[in-house]
Amino acid sequence: MTGSEPAAPVTATDDDAAELIAQLRALAGADPGEVRLVVAEVLAALDRAAGGALREHLPETIRIDAGLESPSPA
Repeated sequence: MTGSEPAAPVTATDDDAAELIAQLRALAGADPGEVRLVVAEVLAALDRAAGGALREHLPETIRIDAGLESPSPA
C-alpha cells in the first residue's frame, strides 16, 4: 500500500493542560480582554470543527462569551 499512515491520535496530558493554563495566565497579565477574545475564538473554531457538538458541553456563560448562543431571557 502506498501513501502515509494516518497519524496516531494525540492524547492531551495533565502537563499539556498545565502548560496551556500557564500560557493563558501570562497573556491575561498583559491584557485580560485580549485573552477572552482569543479563548472565545478558539472555542468557536473548535465548536465548528465538532459540528456544533462542543457547545452542548460548555456552561451557558461561556457559550455566550464565545458567541455560540444568545443569552436566555430573564
